[in-house]
Amino acid sequence: MIKDSFTKLAIFGGKKIINYNFKTHNTIGREEEKAVSRVMKSKILSNFLAGWSKNFYGGKKVLELEKKFAKFFKVKYAVAVNSWTSGLIIAVGSLDVEPGDEIITTPFTMCATATAILHWNCIPIFADIDNKTFNLDPISVESKINKRTKAILLVDIFGHPIDINPFKKIARKYNIKLIIDAAQSIGAKYLDKNKFAGTVGDIGGFSLNYHKHIYCGEGGITVTNNKQIAQRLYLIRNHGEGVTREINLKKINNIVGYNFRMTEIESAIAIEQLKKLPKILKKIRFLANRLTAGLKDLKGLQVPHVKNNCTHSYYNYGLNLDLKKINIKRSVILRALRAEGLNCGEGYTNVHLLPIYKKKIAFGSKGYPWRLSKRNKKIIYKKGLCPNAEKLHEKTFFYFPICNYQLTNKDIDLVIKTFKKVWLNLKFLKKIK
Repeated sequence: MIKDSFTKLAIFGGKKIINYNFKTHNTIGREEEKAVSRVMKSKILSNFLAGWSKNFYGGKKVLELEKKFAKFFKVKYAVAVNSWTSGLIIAVGSLDVEPGDEIITTPFTMCATATAILHWNCIPIFADIDNKTFNLDPISVESKINKRTKAILLVDIFGHPIDINPFKKIARKYNIKLIIDAAQSIGAKYLDKNKFAGTVGDIGGFSLNYHKHIYCGEGGITVTNNKQIAQRLYLIRNHGEGVTREINLKKINNIVGYNFRMTEIESAIAIEQLKKLPKILKKIRFLANRLTAGLKDLKGLQVPHVKNNCTHSYYNYGLNLDLKKINIKRSVILRALRAEGLNCGEGYTNVHLLPIYKKKIAFGSKGYPWRLSKRNKKIIYKKGLCPNAEKLHEKTFFYFPICNYQLTNKDIDLVIKTFKKVWLNLKFLKKIK
């Protein structure tokens, strides 16, 4: 056993590397305080009306926020909502979907991505993911397409934009729509197209909840370049069934509206946050690149893969173990890292294995909406459906929540030092069962 107290692993009684908590990510400052104060002095905290009037589209700050987001992300329409979950729901509803239609998505995502599909009585179909970027695999997606497929709901997981070109080809080939869940990739870009993540499909959008790059408490922004889709987004957001007579839509199906409206206070905060986004992303990319440079040569450890034509926004710093090379269980590696003072997340999620899907009990207990079609009896959500996603979640994937903290160069250097110390002692970890 190593005797030196510095090189001896903390899990075996040595000194741990990190002896303090990293500062929590917080970009709220005087600018946001002043913006909120101005709204409070106006005494107008929300200015939406559900009936047809100029205020159907929201108050002064909501409209300003939407205008600034549309300009920043170079899209025609931006529609603010009270959460990105709401954004996903109105995104699916904005398409011409029918109950029983199928929408393909990833199991390696937050559950709201798939729940938004169920919300419209459509059927989530889960395709497998790529082992490098952890985004959907186009080959797996295309194998799931049939005459009932209406759309693909893509997710830029952890901040890496999905490789959009093959999905564009698939969408054209089968005449289906693309929705992009860019909740974690705000500000990431396709360099060859000079376009932002979330803006290259029929509809996309971003999350503004408290642990994202920029935030206003809760909130989300949907974006599109399609006028008809934008009008449907506005309608579903704000009790649209009451005003469909006043808006010229080709179809008014699925305009069962909600109160998904953002307040003036949240909008005022988000306006100030958007100004800070470039600086926030510049810093997090610098720190992530510093971390990658320090970890990339460690045996059996895959650092985040970034395609040449993309930038990454690093919501999470995702890592993958090659168990054949290190011959140590992920749980043991994580025990050692955590003992050194480093907080790491273990696995992510396999949405297709949640009880709501395995038991088909989304609405009631009798299999709705799957019982809408005989074909749906053949749809079974079980282990083995998405082998890459399952292996990553259960055995090899872990992550450092880099966006959760306001990190310094010193912090990152300690993270690197922690990994190197653990890897230097791998032979001793093999004794742990």
